[in-house]
Amino acid sequence: MPVIIAPSLLSGDFACLGAEVRRMEQSGADWLHLDVMDGCFVPNLTFGAPVIAALRPHTALFFDVHLMIAQPERWLEDHRKAGADGITMHLEACDADALPGNLQRIRAAGARAALSIKPGTPARALFPYLEQLDMALVMTVEPGFGGQAFMADMLPKIKALRSEITRRGLKVQLQVDGGISESTIAAACAAGADSFVAGSAVFNAPDSAAAIAALRRAAEPAG
Repeated sequence: MPVIIAPSLLSGDFACLGAEVRRMEQSGADWLHLDVMDGCFVPNLTFGAPVIAALRPHTALFFDVHLMIAQPERWLEDHRKAGADGITMHLEACDADALPGNLQRIRAAGARAALSIKPGTPARALFPYLEQLDMALVMTVEPGFGGQAFMADMLPKIKALRSEITRRGLKVQLQVDGGISESTIAAACAAGADSFVAGSAVFNAPDSAAAIAALRRAAEPAG
């Protein structure tokens, strides 16, 4: 699969989000990563469906919506209607019995379905759901705040997931989120990731287009 660079709006200027979204599109981003946080599942608050709906007219970019919230099933349809093209739930926030049905709900609504795991959750926890996923997300920092350092000890987890996806012959994207920069993306790509969420490395760069291009160059030789 081609490398996907998905800048995280969490690192953008919240006083001018529409302009930030347009800047990412003009800078060559493939997707826009939107972190929805509730102050419960993670110790931070960001934004929700109304803000995503307000941003949707500003760009044609794929909206990669990451629900870092408790009981995400309550808000699946709301975020899809707001403009989410892909919806990621956290495995740790979901009721195991309801999870297959909720993944089906995401797909039935016309969005791509994904599951994420925190650093403390083993790769094998995602294995039972791989056939129902369009993407799996490995957090390479503790979720909740941007600007954290990449956790290199997550690389074996990425490798394990890629190995299992390949073994089953599935077309499941493998995303990493946390501490992605020009110096860390190659290792994540070599481990098997093909979608990369980058926050401060892009938004805080003097030239966001150059930063995205540099990330792509750093990843693609290993891919």
